[in-house]
Amino acid sequence: MKRCRLENTPDHKPCLIAILGPTGVGKTEMALKLARECNGEIISADSMQVYRMMDIGTAKPSPEERSMVRHHLIDVVNPDESFDAAMFVSMAGKIITELQREGKNVFVVGGTGLYIKALLGGLFDGPGADKRIRESYRQELKCYGKAHLYNKLKDRDEQAAVKIDANDTVRIIRALEVLELSGESIVKKQMMHGFSDTRYECLKIGLTMDRDHLYDRIDQRTDKMIREGLVEEVQGLLDRGYHEKLKPMQSLGYRHIVNYLKRSSLLEEAIKMMKRDTRHYAKRQITWFRADNEIRWISHLDMDSVRRQIESFLSY
Repeated sequence: MKRCRLENTPDHKPCLIAILGPTGVGKTEMALKLARECNGEIISADSMQVYRMMDIGTAKPSPEERSMVRHHLIDVVNPDESFDAAMFVSMAGKIITELQREGKNVFVVGGTGLYIKALLGGLFDGPGADKRIRESYRQELKCYGKAHLYNKLKDRDEQAAVKIDANDTVRIIRALEVLELSGESIVKKQMMHGFSDTRYECLKIGLTMDRDHLYDRIDQRTDKMIREGLVEEVQGLLDRGYHEKLKPMQSLGYRHIVNYLKRSSLLEEAIKMMKRDTRHYAKRQITWFRADNEIRWISHLDMDSVRRQIESFLSY
């Protein structure tokens, strides 16, 4: 494969190759093979793999895989530190510039659709953070719980509630904050922006898999995480003082194991709920990506078709 073009002019932007799709579809495996073949490095577009000490439950590439191809934006912050789409865009932009300078092909790989959308199309210019408003909602969260805050969002901004997971308290608070400060839905502002501030040319490859097969893989991967020590990983985080209410500790897998460790559920029940919620998450990811008409959908088994798409993209 050819080296990615390096010019960055109004008519000739740097290029990226994005490997997208739901959790468990095989993005890491395919990206590793492709990056090794064509002098590439990988930027992880996964909102959970940025956290240190959270390895098993986030399905990070193994040390062996990372030794084969250099990965970026993995193990960036501690679990009690903030990380968001704006930070991802800023850090990824610097990495892309450096890799382009080195003549590397850049693969953006992951399932966090917002991060990828923001990187490729920019972030909307919403109101800045208001500490008073955020603290007020955090106190409500502490006193009344996630369901109360999510129901408040549903009452005030149904559009946003449809798009935001009921467990994602950071985005729930942000949506309420934007509504309170601007009088408009965060969804409306994002639609008006259109994520059209394009800095790169990008080939978007979406990997597909039969739904039943995908769900089986998710179940098998969950069992593998348990065998490899997810319970011990979560206990270790709690022992280090990382509170169970932290955003990453409330993510898929971690919140389920926290509930088990706090004796709120049996391990078998926690695993069952983890599998169910991961399948639901995969379904939401598919819905998100299907709305992007630029994604070229290819079977996870059809490596030759992916190669041809990349060859054509890099050579025109």
